[in-house]
Amino acid sequence: MADGTGGGETIMATREFAAHEAHAHAAPQGFVRKWVFSLDHKVIGLQYYFLALTAVFVGMFLSLLMRIHLIWPSAPLPLLGEIKPETYLSLLTMHGTIMVFFVLTTAPQGGFGNYFLPIQIGAADMAFPVLNMLSFWVTFVGYIVMLSAFFVVGGAPLHGWTGYPPLSALQSAGPGEGPGADLWVISIALFCVGALMSALNFITTTLDMRVKGMTMMRMPLTCWAWFITAILGLLAFGVLFSAGILLLLDRNAGTSFFVPLVVVNGQLAAHKGGSPLLWQHLFWFFGHPEVYIAILPAMGLCSQLVSVFSRKPIFGYRAMVYAMLSIGLLGFMVWGHHMFMSGMSPYTAFAFSVMTMAIGVPSAIKTFNWLGTLWGGRIRFSSPMLFAIGFVSLFVSGGISGPFLAQPVLDIPLHDTYFVTGHFHLIMGVASIFGIFAATYYWFPKMFGRMMSESLARWHFWFTFVGTYAIFMPMHYLGMAGATRRYSQFTELAYLRDLIPLQKFITYAAIVTIAGQFIFLFNLFWSMKYGKKASDNPWEATTLEWTTATPPPHDNFGGHTPEVHNGPYEYGVPGAPRDYVMQTDPTTLAAH
Repeated sequence: MADGTGGGETIMATREFAAHEAHAHAAPQGFVRKWVFSLDHKVIGLQYYFLALTAVFVGMFLSLLMRIHLIWPSAPLPLLGEIKPETYLSLLTMHGTIMVFFVLTTAPQGGFGNYFLPIQIGAADMAFPVLNMLSFWVTFVGYIVMLSAFFVVGGAPLHGWTGYPPLSALQSAGPGEGPGADLWVISIALFCVGALMSALNFITTTLDMRVKGMTMMRMPLTCWAWFITAILGLLAFGVLFSAGILLLLDRNAGTSFFVPLVVVNGQLAAHKGGSPLLWQHLFWFFGHPEVYIAILPAMGLCSQLVSVFSRKPIFGYRAMVYAMLSIGLLGFMVWGHHMFMSGMSPYTAFAFSVMTMAIGVPSAIKTFNWLGTLWGGRIRFSSPMLFAIGFVSLFVSGGISGPFLAQPVLDIPLHDTYFVTGHFHLIMGVASIFGIFAATYYWFPKMFGRMMSESLARWHFWFTFVGTYAIFMPMHYLGMAGATRRYSQFTELAYLRDLIPLQKFITYAAIVTIAGQFIFLFNLFWSMKYGKKASDNPWEATTLEWTTATPPPHDNFGGHTPEVHNGPYEYGVPGAPRDYVMQTDPTTLAAH
């Protein structure tokens, strides 16, 4: 219920309780209570953001080591020496895991979602502040446990970020499959616990904490995206958590959930009766919704920015909401397309193929609605808008290769090649990163009270946009030529040797693109101290976070509870005194 009718007494009671709780934990004074064990959703959002910022540079560094090894396979590196094939696989495993969990899941949802969801719906805080604090610290411990896998005997695991058994389930399977693999599984289990706590918080906050007048259909699309992402997380992370516990038992307690009667390194395993395919089903039942957990917040934000910087109402608001809901629902029905190589029944494969093609429909609706919003708009090419348009470009470019992989007859020859690497990096990896950059440039003034340098932001955009295409588009061509992913060098086979010039081009592009990210890093920290002072609403946007002070006070609205009268995208309203109408402005004009 939106605003207290039919069951409203319960909702009003929840709101009053939450408001009381928000004032009950008044702004703490000490450093530890304020910045370390904070109950303030804004501080927790910043903690998530800076955790993801450190993780993304670790992940990029690992990918750079892999690229250097691919084109100079025998070159010794400082501190690391020569990278062996098993070391390469460890780098690959840790790069994928850190990026997927601690960057693409952590920053858009944990960082910006935590900071801005309560403010955008008019709440004083998240529904469960203590749970919110715990969710961050559990995630942080998970990250430290993940990094510690590098420093134990045998080093980090080499079973890939998907952790397929029996390689991941047997400690004798190879280097890194001892304590390092245990730490890997424990880290992911901890991450799942943090994500589940966070998801409960997001869902409860969205349903119960909206201010008067903020019906579901007046919520900004960012809030819808965080809400749907939280539902996906609640359903998906529980499955991965269960699978992780079973894998730990297989590794350390002699069970056989995932290990069949198998010979590993010439030794008969002391297990039998398990099914490696069971792990694949459990993992990908989480793994495909995870793609949308990473991308949906960026979709919501892109919708917001395209409207704000085109000075037009979003084209088809309800269609955008229903498209995101459809993407969330269908995302749970397509996990089998990751398993066409597993020997599944052609009938089952056909069903997963049809569902995968179907998920392209709501994605296309969103894309055409973004273009419809841009069409005829008075576009302001500020840095957040550049990254939003870049997101749309990457989402479309990466998405076009999806229907190819949705066909079993095409997926089987392409599956273990660079074609897949190029596809998922474009649509899931870098598209989501562009959403994170767009959110940073858009909300930085509200979070820190200063503007980021616009000229540095543009340099950063062009380095990143051009570099991304230079890295991942050629991977599609490599894949079609048969270049196999997960290989640590390409000098053994004649046809792979012919592809080395393209691998060199990708590596040089990666070095330049990674260097470009230091422009962003400098801009971020320099602007916190020396950036131009920001007004309360520098972008002339309409949503609630721009009605409060900059940065927002402890209870978000300084003791004044806002009341919502308008939708979130009222731009270009005829007869209005300015070209936008805030959500809190009295309703005196016909809304769009």
